[in-house]
Amino acid sequence: MSKDLQNKKIVIAGSQKTEEMAEIIERRGGVSIVRSLQGLTDSDPVEVEEDVKRFIEQGADWFIFTTGIGFEAMIQAAERLNAVSEFEERLKETKIACRGYKTNTFLKKSGIHPVVCDDDGTIASMIEKLEVFDFNGQKVWIQLHGELSSQLYQFIQSKGSMDVQVVLPYRYHAPEQETLALIINELIQREVDAVCFTTRVQVGYLFDYAKEHGHEEELKSVFEQDVLADAVGKVTAEALRDEGIRRIVVPEKERMGALIVEIAHYYEGQLIGEKAD
Repeated sequence: MSKDLQNKKIVIAGSQKTEEMAEIIERRGGVSIVRSLQGLTDSDPVEVEEDVKRFIEQGADWFIFTTGIGFEAMIQAAERLNAVSEFEERLKETKIACRGYKTNTFLKKSGIHPVVCDDDGTIASMIEKLEVFDFNGQKVWIQLHGELSSQLYQFIQSKGSMDVQVVLPYRYHAPEQETLALIINELIQREVDAVCFTTRVQVGYLFDYAKEHGHEEELKSVFEQDVLADAVGKVTAEALRDEGIRRIVVPEKERMGALIVEIAHYYEGQLIGEKAD
């Protein structure tokens, strides 16, 4: 494999699969630095099991899944209850909407075929497709991952007659203040070359901290001029754009490996440009 990331210091802002990402970076000659800007905490498993039991008993008109890991957590809860077949049968009787290729893959493994799927991995795309349906008086379950997105919240508010049940198999928790202070310092001192963001939450925590400590404009300048901002997918890239960042690397396929390859291509392009000059 070519060493197209030779000596590039690349920050991994995620908390999952960090070893896999580090290995890919290092195989390409780069230096990986883990600065987890988001924690993920399991909800009380008993709560998730109660949600699964209630869904099996009551059913619903719609079930909206926003992440594969969230669906998987519900299946695992059903396994603990020895009720996987009952859970899957209930889902087959329900209209399903889902966001993300992973979510769709997990659903299809259980023999469940969504009525609505996004086109580009975003909540906004899924919501746009849901707008054509009548939700008047409908019972709707929504599986969330850490937080309620603004698009989903607005959708629920606009369909005021919906009976909504929210399931939270996982919750985000804030990163350590020491980690935030450290990465802000590394960025301002230009000690790293790139930052890989894998969720929009990580972007939010970083910029919220920068705003609180008077570093917002400096941070924007760092990303615009010296440090490359990298987003695993469109949703995360959108969060960076919301903060005023325009120089963003984002792969066509929402995969961590694809992100590293795209970063390598960016630096290859820079090198070719320098040689041409």
